[in-house]
Parts: sequence; C-alpha cells; structure tokens
Amino acid sequence: RSAPKRPQSSSESYAGNKGVWPKVASVNDVAAAILERTGPLDTFKLQKLTYYCQAWHLVWDSEPLFLEPIEAWAGGPVVRALYDQHRARYTVSDWPTGNASALTQSQRETVAAVVEGYGHLSGRQLSLLTHREAPWRDARNGLAPGDRGTRVIEPAAMQDYYLGLDQRDRKSTRLNSSH
Repeated sequence: RSAPKRPQSSSESYAGNKGVWPKVASVNDVAAAILERTGPLDTFKLQKLTYYCQAWHLVWDSEPLFLEPIEAWAGGPVVRALYDQHRARYTVSDWPTGNASALTQSQRETVAAVVEGYGHLSGRQLSLLTHREAPWRDARNGLAPGDRGTRVIEPAAMQDYYLGLDQRDRKSTRLNSSH
C-alpha cells in the first residue's frame, strides 16, 4: 500500500518547539472532521480512518494528531474514547461531541489526505490492511486472531512504520521519474 499524499503547506511545525506541540486535537474533533468529509459511515470504518489519520499525522507533522490511545482489538485498531460513544451503533452521520472547525489547517490537511487515500476502502478492507501492518500485529503479539485485547498501539511504532512506507514511496517515485 502506498502512502496517501498530503499537499505541502506552511502549517505549524513541531521542529524547534522544544517538545511542546502547537495544538493537539481531540479525537472527537477528528471524528467530526472525517464525517464532515465522508458523510455517514459505519463505525468500523470510522475507527480505521481515525487510526490512519493519527499514523500519517505522526509522519507528516512529527506530532500526534490526538492523545487518546489506540488499542489493538481483534478487528483492528480502535480508539476506546470513540467506541464508548458509538457502542451498539452500526452507522454514524455526525459526531456531536466533536468540532471539525477546531482543527488546525495542518490537521485538516491530514484528515483530507487520509480520507482521499483510504476512503474508497470499506471498513473490512481497512481492517484487513491494518492486520498486515506491523503496529497492529506487534501490539497483538502473543494473542490468537480472535482474542480480545486492549494493548495500546504506541505512537512511536506507528510513526516508525508509516515513515518507512512514506520514505519507500518517495524513493520509488524518484526512481520511476528518472527513467
């Protein structure tokens, strides 16, 4: 799977900020922004898009998009803070506890790029994709496929893995354009 593309922007940067992030979003604001772009979604897909928003924001901005932990459940990555709000609902069309306009320009660009890059896939396809990737697999290490699990997928593991994908894509693009 190739990395989604995000437009270059003159947005905030973590570099030189002495370890203080400019503005970390709430996962509720991220969910609201995803739904604003996609319209109604099944909650399975919302969870996976939220995961990929966090992963790619860590790569592109070197900071977390939100601080709520992501757990490695049997069906793929889940943010329990979202799950607790959508439990027993198959589809959601809005996220009343979130405010998409609270996101910074850079955060909105991440959401837009992830929705554009992954939004055509179903929740099930996204789940299968996460199951092939190291951050979820490593967090589930030692658990059987259907076992319940609440281990956290560490942001550093996500950043390392997806940064590798991004760098591989850039190298491939350079090689292809030189022929």
